[in-house]
Amino acid sequence: MASSVLGQALPRIDGPLKVSGSAEYTTDRIFENMVYAVPIGSTIANGRIAALDASQARAMPGVIEVFHRGNVGELYKASPKAGMIDETRPPLADDVIRYYGQYVALVVAETFEQATAAASCVKVTYAGVDAPNVALELSADDEPNEVDRRGDPAAAYEASPVKVDQTYVTPAETHNPIELHATVATYDGEQFTLYETTQSVFNHRNVMSEILGVPRENVRVIVKFLGSGFGGKLWPWPHDALAAAAARELRRPVKLVVTRKQMFETVGHRPRTQQRVRLSADRDGTLTSLRHESINDAGMLDEYDENCGEATPYLYGTPNLLVTSAQTRRNIGPPTAMRGPGAVPGLFATESAYDELALALDMDPVQLRLRNEPTRDQGLDIPFSSRHYVECLTLGSEKFGWSERSRAVGSMRKDGVILGWGVSGCSWLAARFDAEARVELLADGSARVAMGTQDIGTGTYTVLAQLVAEATGIPHERVVVELGDSRLPPGPTSGGSMVTASVIPAVLGAAREAMKSAIELATSGPQAPFAGRDAGDLRFAGGRIVARRGGKGVPFDAALRKASVSRVSGSGKGQRTFGQEHPKYSIHSYGAQFVEVAWQPEIARLRVNRVVTVIDAGRMINPRLARNQVEGSVVMGVGMALFEETRYDPRSGAPVNSNLADYVVATHADAPHIDVTFLDYPDTELNELGARGVGEIGLAGIASAIAAAVYHATGVRVRTLPIEIEKLLSA
Repeated sequence: MASSVLGQALPRIDGPLKVSGSAEYTTDRIFENMVYAVPIGSTIANGRIAALDASQARAMPGVIEVFHRGNVGELYKASPKAGMIDETRPPLADDVIRYYGQYVALVVAETFEQATAAASCVKVTYAGVDAPNVALELSADDEPNEVDRRGDPAAAYEASPVKVDQTYVTPAETHNPIELHATVATYDGEQFTLYETTQSVFNHRNVMSEILGVPRENVRVIVKFLGSGFGGKLWPWPHDALAAAAARELRRPVKLVVTRKQMFETVGHRPRTQQRVRLSADRDGTLTSLRHESINDAGMLDEYDENCGEATPYLYGTPNLLVTSAQTRRNIGPPTAMRGPGAVPGLFATESAYDELALALDMDPVQLRLRNEPTRDQGLDIPFSSRHYVECLTLGSEKFGWSERSRAVGSMRKDGVILGWGVSGCSWLAARFDAEARVELLADGSARVAMGTQDIGTGTYTVLAQLVAEATGIPHERVVVELGDSRLPPGPTSGGSMVTASVIPAVLGAAREAMKSAIELATSGPQAPFAGRDAGDLRFAGGRIVARRGGKGVPFDAALRKASVSRVSGSGKGQRTFGQEHPKYSIHSYGAQFVEVAWQPEIARLRVNRVVTVIDAGRMINPRLARNQVEGSVVMGVGMALFEETRYDPRSGAPVNSNLADYVVATHADAPHIDVTFLDYPDTELNELGARGVGEIGLAGIASAIAAAVYHATGVRVRTLPIEIEKLLSA
C-alpha cells in the first residue's frame, strides 16, 4: 500500500473543537428538568454505619431526596463475564465501612449548591470503629502467586560471584486528569442513557447493565470527548451506579460530578508496591539468576494484582528465574490500573537493580544490558516478532553522548553544577482487542467511519481519519469520524496502548468493503460509468474508480450520484490477540531512556535537565501524536520519580494530600528537554501496517533512569520513591 497519509505528522482533527470550546464533555451535558447529585463519603475507614439521619437535609430548600441503602433500589453485583470492574461491591450494599470516603448516601437537589449544602447536614453515626490498616510496610496476606519460573535461581544465586539483593518501593499514586469523573444519567422508564467519563464504552455498558439489572440493549453509553483518564477511567465506579439509580427512581436527568478530594478516595489509584530483586552474575556480566518478588496493597474485598513482573521474564536472558506476586489488604479504596500498570513500577525495581549490578561489576550499565540480550522470549519459549532493543540502547547512547560519561560519583560538572547520568531499558506489551468498524462513502465525496471506541485525548479521531484516507484516497479532512457511543459498532477499550493496533484491521477491512460496493455500483445499470464492465477490471484509487489498465476513471461520488445512491458502506472486524494462551510470537515494544540530572547541594536543588528516549514501537501512523504521547509520559515519569505520593492518615485512613496543592505533580517548570526518536520497524505480526501503541512505554523506565542519574550525581541510592530532597540531604 503506497503511503501518502500514514506517517505524516498531521494535527488533530478534533483540535479546533477543543480550542474553540465546541467539544462536548460529559459535564457539558445539560437537560431539561435536570437535577444534581452529591455523594456523601464516610469519615472513617474501618467500622460500620450505626445510624443515618437525613431529616435536616430533606427539609432544606431544593432537596428532592437523600438516597441510602434503604431506598436506593436494587443494585446488583456484576459477574466477571460481564466485564471489568475493580470495586465489585455495589454501592450502599451494606453498612460495613472498609475505606475512608466510601459512599454512605447520595443527596439529590435542584441545584448543585443546594445538594452540596444538604450533604453537609446528613448526620452519620458509626459503631465498631477501629484503627484502619494503612501501614506502609507490606507483607503478603496470602501465599505469593508464582508468575514465572525456570531453572534453579536460588542455587545459581548462591554459586555466583557477584550479587545484588535489594528492595524497592513505589508509593500509592493518584490519577489526576484535569477532567473529574462524572456521570449524567437519564432514564425513560425502560432505557438508560449514560453520558460518562469512561475509557471503555462497551465494558461500561455491559457492567452497568448487570448492576442495574436490565438487558444490555437498555443501556446506552456515550462519551464523545474525554479529558484524559490515565487508567482511572477504565472501569465503572460506584458513582456511576448511584447516578443511574437516582435517575431511575426520580425519572429525571441526574448529573453527578466527583470532587477532586473524592478522586483520591473512590475512583482508584496506583497501589503501593514493595519489590525484592535478587540478581546474580558472572564477573563478565552474564546474568546467572534473577528473582523478582512483588507485593502490592489492595482493598479489603477485591483482588488487584499490579503484576510488577510483567516484563521480567523476557527483557533479559538468564537461565534461572523466579517471578512472584502477592497482595496485602488495606483499609483503602480499591486500586486500579494507572498508566503503565505492572511494567512501570516493576521496571523501576528491576532496572534499578541492574544499575546496582553494573556498579558491583564495575561495568558500564549499557554494556551490561547489551551483554544479556536474549535471542528469544525465554519466558514463553517463542521467538520475538520484532525486537530492536539493542538499537534503542546504542542509538540512544550516541544521541545522548553516553561515551563522555565519567563513572565516578559526582565527577561530572558543568557551570558549577554536578551532573548525573542514568540509563534504563523499557518495554511494553503489544496486542489487539476485538474491534468492528463501519465505513461509508457518501455522494458528496466525503467518507464517514464509525466505531464505538473512544478518544481519551490520544488522537484516535485523527488516526481513524488517516486510515480511511489512506485506504480510499479521500483527503483526511473530508473523513468524518464518529466515536464514543455504544450504539456504534463495538470498539476496543482505551487501555494497554492497544487502540491503534486494534482498529487497523477493522477500519481497513470496512473501507475495502465500501470501496468494493462503490465499484460494483459503477458497473451496474445502463447509466453506470462502467456499465457492462467486470468489477474485477476496476480498482479504487485516489478517491476515484479507475480501470486497472489505466485511465482517469471517475470520482466515486459521481458513480453514486448516477445511481441515485446517497452512500455505500462496508463493515470490518479485527480479532483480539490479547490474552492468547499459545501465541506464536512474543510481541512487545522496547525502548531506552537516558537521563541527565543537575544537583546543586549548596541550595538543595535537583532538576531533571534532559531526557533522550529511543522507542521501537513499530510503524508510526502519526509521529506528531506519538511524540506527544511519549513526551507526556516522560513528564509523568518525572512526577513519579520526584514528587508523587498519596499519603494516608494512620488515624482515619484519609488521604491527607487530597488536592492539587499538596499532591505535587510535574509542571511545565519541571519538564526537561525531551528528545524522542522512533525506530521504523513495522511489526506485521500484529497488524498489516505494523503499528504498535506508544501511550505507556514512554513512562516505563523513566523513574529508574532518574534514580540512577541521582546516584551518579550524589552517591545516594534512593530505592523508595519519590526521590525527596530530604533523602539526599540526610545521607
